Amino acid sequence: MAKAVVYALLATAFILVMVFCPSKQHGHHDHLGLNRRLGFTDHAPVFDPLVAKMERYAEENGLGGQTHNLDLVEHSPMMDTSEVEEVHEYFSDEGKLNLTLRLLSLFPLIDQAPKDSYISSNELKHWLTQQAVERLNYRTQKEMESYDKDGDGTISFSEYQPKFSSQDLEKNGMEHGEAGWWKQQFDNADADKNGTLTFNEFKDLLHPEDSNNSEIHKWLLAEKMKRMDQDNDGKLNFMEFSHNAYDSFKSYIEFETGGAKAPTAEEKFAELDLNKDNLLEVEELKPLLHYLHPGELSYTNYYASFLMYEADDNKDGKLTLDEMLDHDYIFYSTVYDTGVNDDNEEDYHDEL
Repeated sequence: MAKAVVYALLATAFILVMVFCPSKQHGHHDHLGLNRRLGFTDHAPVFDPLVAKMERYAEENGLGGQTHNLDLVEHSPMMDTSEVEEVHEYFSDEGKLNLTLRLLSLFPLIDQAPKDSYISSNELKHWLTQQAVERLNYRTQKEMESYDKDGDGTISFSEYQPKFSSQDLEKNGMEHGEAGWWKQQFDNADADKNGTLTFNEFKDLLHPEDSNNSEIHKWLLAEKMKRMDQDNDGKLNFMEFSHNAYDSFKSYIEFETGGAKAPTAEEKFAELDLNKDNLLEVEELKPLLHYLHPGELSYTNYYASFLMYEADDNKDGKLTLDEMLDHDYIFYSTVYDTGVNDDNEEDYHDEL
């Protein structure tokens, strides 16, 4: 009976925590304002690993809007004792997350280098990066389990895209969504060129914007350039650059520098145009990759800066526990509007 109560609580807790948003705002911005300013459409970072766990639980059990479906809960995988205790400790009987207790618990985990009762910008970035890596690994593992039909721990192209026949591959169609287009992405991710993808290679395929693979970077920029290259000559002239790429770059630079003046479009174009032919090729766009489409790992740096700016009352560049408690809703604001980013994420990956 006790376990059934805990499962019922888990079924409702994550949904409920999204609707009890505190009313205090104090004129601050929320993370969606940051997303809009920077044009970020992927999943916003989650500060608290417990919230991430609840997201996964809701997703795995199909609880989007089905907060009282006990049948789904009772047939979910059993949690271990520590997870049951964690739910009891931090969630009320009404399913509300105690933000004060969570921040008291998390503060010493983030305050590590040095352990000085302050959280520096680097410590906050490191923490958020850890959460983002965990999320990417989790999502990749779920996809691996879905696609790895023969259970050998790798993904072949036929497992990833079974809809394409050998004749489709021979035609090698390179238009968006055709067999050759998908095969090129697969081959780019196949770093060891053995014809199958390991976990990390598959993660690069699923999340190319977070990859360190240079071939994937080149593909991402080439795809981006196709959408900006209005005269279809395979390069960007100044007008194409200024109308399609510069504004995104400028927004990120102004955020990075706290509003300092960014280079003009003319100055940045001249800097990127290494061969001075008044055109930008894919290779010359490489310095802009993480401005044109930042991944979750890149975005964590901006999100950490946002949290620091909002909660650092005395502007000394570090957070005390009291400052975090005074601005607890800032650290949990992503929970209240997750649907917005999830929809955008699906749209983006549908494009790929």
